[in-house]
Amino acid sequence: MTDVAIAPLAEAVDTAASKAEAIPQISETTEITPEQGYDIQAASILRRVERGEKRIGVKMGFTSRAKMVQMGISDMIWGRLTDGMIVEDGDSISMADYVHPRAEPEIAFLLNRPLEAPVTAAEAMAAVEAVAPAIEIIDSRYRDFKFSLADVVADNCSSSGIVVGAWQSVDADLTNLGMILEIDGRPRQIGSSAAILGNPARSLVAAARLSTAAGEPLEAGWIVMAGGAAGGAGGPRGGSRGRPAGSSWPAERRRPRRSRSATTSATRCSAWARSGSR
Repeated sequence: MTDVAIAPLAEAVDTAASKAEAIPQISETTEITPEQGYDIQAASILRRVERGEKRIGVKMGFTSRAKMVQMGISDMIWGRLTDGMIVEDGDSISMADYVHPRAEPEIAFLLNRPLEAPVTAAEAMAAVEAVAPAIEIIDSRYRDFKFSLADVVADNCSSSGIVVGAWQSVDADLTNLGMILEIDGRPRQIGSSAAILGNPARSLVAAARLSTAAGEPLEAGWIVMAGGAAGGAGGPRGGSRGRPAGSSWPAERRRPRRSRSATTSATRCSAWARSGSR
């Protein structure tokens, strides 16, 4: 493995994210491995923490078997979440704060206790206080949305923001929930939670395994974004409203524990659950 100066690359990625400026792929000028990509990611997130942001969880990526085959990999990737990435359900964001944002419908887990690998799916779900429909705002900071595996890992796996809907009790069957991503009231992506490794609980197990291996076991109160239930969709430059709707959720609704006002209006974001049988 070739030695790589991690700090300047982490600064470049962090600056690109904070200023919403596209940058060339790191791999165009510097050969990096996925492992070094994670080092760059960790260093860039540390810069955010040093500015006052707090870690609140992790996001999972490449949770579709088809995507893993496409990328030529055999495991998922993961990124780190901070409170600066939270967009309150129903609030607005400015498209100017992103390079080329897209929205993905997902499922979010809220942990009620620490979760350290190895764990089974049953043990992982026992650590879950609630689940919620969610949107992940993905936004690669690389020009033309093109990157290698190591590049995307360094860029926090393209994670830029999260919108979490009303928290639900965990007694629902999560294996095949219908997920609809609507923009301006029109369905743009339709999928199923089954696309997340066949069962989102498997993504939670993987999150525990990967974060533990990195020396950062999942903590109580953290959110785990399980991965996309359908492909991402980009909206027009104004007036869009993204809403992933998961059917067959319990009627009980709980508000998210954390909230953060979004920036100036351009795109409205709302994650909601539609109750009732499929």
